[in-house]
Amino acid sequence: MSTKDWLEKDFYKVLGVSKTAEQDEIKKAYRKLARKYHPDSNAGDASAEAKFKEVSEAYDVVGDAKKRKEYDEARRLFGSGGFRMPGSGGTQGGQGFGFDVGDLFNRSGSTGGGGLGDILGGMFGSGGRTTTTTSTARPRRGADIETEATIEFAEAVNGVTVGLRMTSDEPCKTCRGTGAKYGTVPKVCLKCEGTGMQTSVQGGVFAMTEPCTECKGRGLVVDQPCETCHGSGRGQSSKTMQVRIPAGVQDGQRIRLKGKGAAGERGGPAGDLYVSVHVTPHRIFGRQGEHLTLTVPVSFTEAALGAEIKVPTLDGLPVTVRIPAGTANGSKLRVRGKGSVRRDGTKGDLMLTIAVQVPHELSDEQRAKLQEYSSASTQPDLRAGLFGSS
Repeated sequence: MSTKDWLEKDFYKVLGVSKTAEQDEIKKAYRKLARKYHPDSNAGDASAEAKFKEVSEAYDVVGDAKKRKEYDEARRLFGSGGFRMPGSGGTQGGQGFGFDVGDLFNRSGSTGGGGLGDILGGMFGSGGRTTTTTSTARPRRGADIETEATIEFAEAVNGVTVGLRMTSDEPCKTCRGTGAKYGTVPKVCLKCEGTGMQTSVQGGVFAMTEPCTECKGRGLVVDQPCETCHGSGRGQSSKTMQVRIPAGVQDGQRIRLKGKGAAGERGGPAGDLYVSVHVTPHRIFGRQGEHLTLTVPVSFTEAALGAEIKVPTLDGLPVTVRIPAGTANGSKLRVRGKGSVRRDGTKGDLMLTIAVQVPHELSDEQRAKLQEYSSASTQPDLRAGLFGSS
């Protein structure tokens, strides 16, 4: 069905409803007519079968809210085969400005264009026909590549450059991407005219664009395929790429490196490289976002009396930390600027957790001293609060 025929059909009239009918009313009218004219109920009745198809076609358009909106807008502009300019028509005594919409959609201008039908054809359709565009073959973006990298804990904190061996898709080296046997050249695909794409219009309403089935989207066909790539024009390449893993990367994080994927075709951009990073756990350090964590064991006397102790840092240079007298087990201390690198180049902190160590074995002298301390202690009963009234 041509665009002109499609626009001139009044689908509302076919279904017997008004243009302002609700969707439920349209559905009810369709079901009633479909039952009436269904071929199963009118065996051998060609007129009933034709009416059933007409009803189904109408409901396919106005029964869908999106299609209905576009149909209404199209008929408002091009209703009954005539283009309506603002102010034209019956309000001016019938002196409207109109012309055949069929001419409008089929006329070719002096510049070689295909008329307004080329612009609106995707919306209005062409009766289920398959059409092609005459533009040149489009550049094709290269494929994305997925890979993995395993790095050490310190490398994740400070950042590191790693070498990754990549296998990716690229133009075949034998035929240089043409897909044709040496000494021959590929031909422009006649079906899609070299675009690599074809447009199929379904139901006279919407167009669906997809890769050409003849050339598989390449826009070219070969009579004698390349023996290496078998006509695909593509091959495999292996290379080692130096990739920078940024500071502060987390275990399991996926990093995107734009333009580091497979090469494009016909001048198209390269795809992206995605690297899934695995971080090897550290023997003593942990991480909480931008901060490093470290559990520091201290003796009972160091916690009770206070002390200055040395603790390691990830960069290998120890720092001196003051343990306040009376520090409890599980207390937190902070060493500023000794954590993970932030995005702005500054560093987080090193968070220390104090683990007071209670001796498992005591000498006779140590035991005597502790008993002496216990007898001299005047601190209140630490468990008095456990026996309060319930």
